[in-house]
Amino acid sequence: MTPPEAPKDGNAARGDTPPAVSVCPPDTQKIEVMAKRRDFLACARPPARKQGTKAMMVQGRNRRDDGGIRMGFTCSKKVGNAVARNRAKRRLREAARMILPYHGRPGWDYVLIGRAIETAQRPFEELKRDLIYALKKIHGQ
Repeated sequence: MTPPEAPKDGNAARGDTPPAVSVCPPDTQKIEVMAKRRDFLACARPPARKQGTKAMMVQGRNRRDDGGIRMGFTCSKKVGNAVARNRAKRRLREAARMILPYHGRPGWDYVLIGRAIETAQRPFEELKRDLIYALKKIHGQ
């Protein structure tokens, strides 16, 4: 008995599944993730703006440059242990990925701060609505 012939395109390891597709349209802006402490601190002091919602605190700062949108995420130990903090940050990250390309502004930095219990347990659609509300308030609309 002979072994079956391998596909000629080299996709034997992946099988016949199609490649993953991004849900973000290609015309949206590139969003960078902030990693430097000084960027987070700059979003926390005036003239930066902040707006609290039930699920999160959002801080926004206009950098006054032509760069893209930058975002950062943080959760204190009040949110819970490492598992709870990571879950809250994952939810904030996904909400920001879906909302910021449409409601964020180029040249702005945003920091999303998770809240104890609410960030992890709030229904995801309400989490996104909270983010949209906070962004409108920060931009003065």
